Amino acid sequence: MKAIRISEFGLPKVMELKEIDRPVPKSDEILVKVYASGINPVDLVIRAGSNPALSYNLSLPMTLGWDTAGIIEELGDEVAGFQKGDAVYGVPNFPGDGSYAEYVVAKASQFALKPKNICFNDAAGIPLAALTAWTAMFEFGKLKMGQRILIQGASGSVGGFAVQFAKSMGAYVIGTASADSFDYLRQIGADEFIDYKTQKFEDLVSEVDIVLEVSSVRDNNERLKSVKVLKKNGILVSVNTDFAFNDEVLQALDRKNGKGELSANQPRKKWLEEIKKLIETEKVNVPKGVVFPLENAIEAHSLMESKSAKGKMILQVRKEN
Repeated sequence: MKAIRISEFGLPKVMELKEIDRPVPKSDEILVKVYASGINPVDLVIRAGSNPALSYNLSLPMTLGWDTAGIIEELGDEVAGFQKGDAVYGVPNFPGDGSYAEYVVAKASQFALKPKNICFNDAAGIPLAALTAWTAMFEFGKLKMGQRILIQGASGSVGGFAVQFAKSMGAYVIGTASADSFDYLRQIGADEFIDYKTQKFEDLVSEVDIVLEVSSVRDNNERLKSVKVLKKNGILVSVNTDFAFNDEVLQALDRKNGKGELSANQPRKKWLEEIKKLIETEKVNVPKGVVFPLENAIEAHSLMESKSAKGKMILQVRKEN
């Protein structure tokens, strides 16, 4: 089968289209015939080898890619709840079995049936970003109906899902973004918008139950401002698991009897099933991605790094009938 592989860390040109053996699923795994794979910012970091915490457990050569959509080709003996031919979406076994490939193996527990009302290209852009938002808000943030949440980086892939999931739960949502993203935030249901370039959220917001940090900014001084806007017993959740809370932030949280959580993504079938329901009932909209053929992975990574294109980047492996 064909796959995008790297044998060294570096610029996009280190990616090569290779012929490798098709993987064989273990007893608790499925083999997915890949139709599309999402490209995530973490893919660029892994390819570049720029984050020691992420690179530590990686073995080269390897296939990139952290989420996908396709059709089940084979099932392990212990797999239940799926059958051959099912259209699915989810997260492959990573690091190791990346999704920039014609086939991928994965734990069956990390996949669910694909939403029926969207295509494979759109479905491939969902799993990692949506699960990151879901894990952070509901597993670590314990978000409930009627609560107030401030989402920092609300217009990004993770933030966009977070806004919609929070609204579907009945929360009051405040989002930070640049002003040119306000129309998008309005469309997906945010109640308030703050321009992080020209406004100070710590002067405009107070008494929120949860602050969700999904922006790429890694700055504990900014986190102190987030603690300031929390109510007593509030929760500060960050998806930047490679950047710990410093003592000053932890002490500020203690003074409010609050909690600080670093949210590691947890790919669970039951959560993907809940997300599927929200998409099929149109409570959550999936933005269209910018689609590239698998063999144009270098171009896609280069464009993503240039920050000149908006929207999710998708590698199309096969065309959908």
